[in-house]
Amino acid sequence: MLIYGNTPRDIMKMMWRRRIKMLSIIVVIAVAVMLMGCTVAGKKVNPPLMALDKFWDTLGSGVDKTKSKDE
Repeated sequence: MLIYGNTPRDIMKMMWRRRIKMLSIIVVIAVAVMLMGCTVAGKKVNPPLMALDKFWDTLGSGVDKTKSKDE
């Protein structure tokens, strides 16, 4: 049976011929991932959002913490 298309060996040969292009793409992706983790030295870190935590605590405790005590 004749199968049309590239075999894995052909694909590896094509990738090896274009190794500089493939390597440069991998380097660009790696640098982008590293830069996403960088922070500015004097920048204040924002605290994590706690809205859902408060919601589930209120829902689970049965006490309505959102209403004021005057009501």
